[in-house]
Amino acid sequence: MGVQEAEYRLGYRGDIEGLRALAILLVVGAHASVPGCSGGFVGVDVFFVLSGFLITGLLLQKITEAGQLSFADFYIRRLRRLLPALMVMLIGSSLLAALVLEPTAQMPQALAGASALVWLSNVHFAAQKLDYFAPGTETNIFLHTWSLGVEEQFYLIWPALVYAILRKADAKGLDRLRAAMMLVALVSLAVCIWATHRYPQMAFYMMPLRAWQFSLGALVWLEFREGRGRLLMGSIGAAARDLLGWVGLAMVLGAGYLLDANKPYPGLWSLLPTIGAGFVIASGSCEEKGMVQRLLSVAPLQAVGRVSYSWYLWHWPMLLLGFVLTESNAPIYRLAYVAISLLLAIASYRFVESPIRRQRWWMLHRRATTYIVTAIVAFSIVGMLRWYAYAGSVAHGPVEQRIAAAHGDAPIIYAMGCDDWYRSSQVKPCVFGDAQAVHTAVLVGDSIAGQWFPAVSKVFDQPGWRLLVLTKSSCPMVDEDFFYARIGRTYTECSSWRKAVLDVLAKIKPDIVLTTSSDLPPFSQEQWESGTERVLRSLSASGGQVYFLRATPHLPFDGPDCLTEDRLRPRWLPTTRSCNVLVKDRHADEVYAGLQRAASHFENVHALDLNSLICPGGTCRAEQGRMVVFRDSQHMTATFAASLAGALGDRLRQGLPSHTRRPQ
Repeated sequence: MGVQEAEYRLGYRGDIEGLRALAILLVVGAHASVPGCSGGFVGVDVFFVLSGFLITGLLLQKITEAGQLSFADFYIRRLRRLLPALMVMLIGSSLLAALVLEPTAQMPQALAGASALVWLSNVHFAAQKLDYFAPGTETNIFLHTWSLGVEEQFYLIWPALVYAILRKADAKGLDRLRAAMMLVALVSLAVCIWATHRYPQMAFYMMPLRAWQFSLGALVWLEFREGRGRLLMGSIGAAARDLLGWVGLAMVLGAGYLLDANKPYPGLWSLLPTIGAGFVIASGSCEEKGMVQRLLSVAPLQAVGRVSYSWYLWHWPMLLLGFVLTESNAPIYRLAYVAISLLLAIASYRFVESPIRRQRWWMLHRRATTYIVTAIVAFSIVGMLRWYAYAGSVAHGPVEQRIAAAHGDAPIIYAMGCDDWYRSSQVKPCVFGDAQAVHTAVLVGDSIAGQWFPAVSKVFDQPGWRLLVLTKSSCPMVDEDFFYARIGRTYTECSSWRKAVLDVLAKIKPDIVLTTSSDLPPFSQEQWESGTERVLRSLSASGGQVYFLRATPHLPFDGPDCLTEDRLRPRWLPTTRSCNVLVKDRHADEVYAGLQRAASHFENVHALDLNSLICPGGTCRAEQGRMVVFRDSQHMTATFAASLAGALGDRLRQGLPSHTRRPQ
C-alpha cells in the first residue's frame, strides 16, 4: 500500500504496480460484496509481500551505496509517503461520521481513529474482538487501518533488523541476511498457524505473526534480484518464468475466489496468496518481461495501482457511511459508494500523495519535520479524544443512559467466570442456593441459555432447591462439530466441553434440566435433529425432567443502538428504519420443528416456546413500555428476562413430577 516510493528508487516495474492494483481490487470487491470476491481480503497479504520485497531491496541499496543506513531518512520518507493521505482520510471521514452517526456510534470511531494515528489500530481491534459481547467492529469506519498498523510496525523494526544482520552488503552479509529471513519466516509462520487455531484474533491482526509474509518478500529479493542469489531469473528460461508467473497469479486469484469467512485465516490458507504473490514478483525479476508482466502492466491496472493506497484508505469509510446515509446496501448503491471512494482516492493522490512525496523540505529539515509531525499527530489525537468525550456527553442524557445501559444488562454469571467462551473446555459451574439441597435444577447451553438465568434463578430461589449454571458462549447443545467464524476455526473446545458437561450431569442426576441454544450455527437440518437427539438421550437418562426452550428471535439490528439512533439520529437524514420487526424466520421454524421431533423420542423431555412473550403478536420490539428487551441483536436484557420468571415458572410446574417440590 505505501511502498511505491521504494519502487521508484529501485527501478519502476509495471507488473508490481499491476499486482498492487489487483490486490486493491480484491479488497474492495470483498468489502463491497462483489460475487466471486468472498476471499478478497487476501489482497492485504499481497501488500505485505510487496512491502517485504521493496523495502528490503531499498535498505540493501542504501547500505550498498553508503556503507551505512540513515534511519532518520528512512522513517521520514515513510511518514512523508503514508501520513498525509491517512490524515486527510481520518479527518474527512470523522467529520462526515460526526454529521451522520448518532453519538453512541461516534464514540468507537473516535477511539479507533486515535489508535490509527499512532499506527496501533491493529492492536485496538485485536483487543476488542477478544470480548464475546463486545459490539461488532465491522461497523467501525477505521477497521481497515489495522493493516496500516501492521505495515508501519514492520517499517519500524525492519531497518534495524536488516542493518544489524547485514553489517555490510558483502557475500557473507547477504548469506547471514538470507538465513535470518528464512528463520523469521519459518518461526513466524509456525506461530501464525498455531495461533490461528488458539488465538485467531492475534494471528490475524498482530505484526509478529504476519512477519513471515514480509520475510517471504525479502527472500524473493535476495534470491531473485541480488547478484549472489541462488535463483537469478536471468538463468531461468522464459517458459519457466512465464509458468511461475501464471501459477502465482492463479494462486492469488484463486484465493480471492475460494476463501471466505468460514475458513481459518491466516493459518495455512494464507500460504496460497502469499506464495502466489511471491511467484508473480519473482517471475518479473529480470529485464525480459513475460506474458504475466505484460498483462499486469496494461494501462487500466497501472492507473488503479497508482491510487491503490488512497483507494484503500477511502473505500471502507465510504461503504459504511454511504449505507448510513441511504439505508440501502443494494448492488447499485454499493457501486455508487465504491465509485465515490475511487473519486476521493484520485483526488487524494493528485493533491496530497503525489505533490507531498516530491517535496524535499521534509528531508532538508529533518528535525523540524519530526517536531511538526509529532505536534500534528498529538493535536489530532487530542481532537479524536475530544470528539469521543463530546459524543459521550450528548449520548448520556437520562433516557439515553437508560438505553445505553442495556448493552451491559447481562446476567451476573459472566462476571462470576461461569462462561469461558473458546478459551478452554473446562467445566466451570456456578452454584446458587443451598449446596445440600434435596433438589437440583440445571441451566445448560450457550449464551442463549445464559440469558434466561435471571428468570430461572427467580423460579428456583426457594428452600430445597439449588441451581447449577453451565454455559459456554456460542456452544450449542448439539452433538456436532462446527466451524466457528468468530474465532476462525473449528470450535473444538465446545465439543470437549459439551461431552464433559453431559458426563457431569449423568453423575449429578438433577431433578430438572433447562437447556436451549442459538439456532444460528451452520448445521444442516439433519445435524440439528440427530445431534440434538444424542444430547437429549444423555440428559433424559439422568431420570429428571428435561426442558428445552425455543431459541429467542434475533433482530436484524442492535436493539439499544437502534433505540438510541432513533432518538439522536440527525433529523435531516431520511429514515425508513424501525426498532420493531415482524418475525418471519423460516430457518428458525425448521430448526425448532426438528428439535421437537428429537424430543418426541423421550417421555421426560418437553419443549417450551416462550417467544410469544418476548415478541407479542409475532413482532419483536426493542423496547416494551420503558423496558429495553434486547441488549444486542439476539440476547435479552437481564431485566427483561427476569420479568418472565412468572410465566416460566407456570410452564415448568405443569411438567414437574409429583414427588418434587414445585417452584412457587
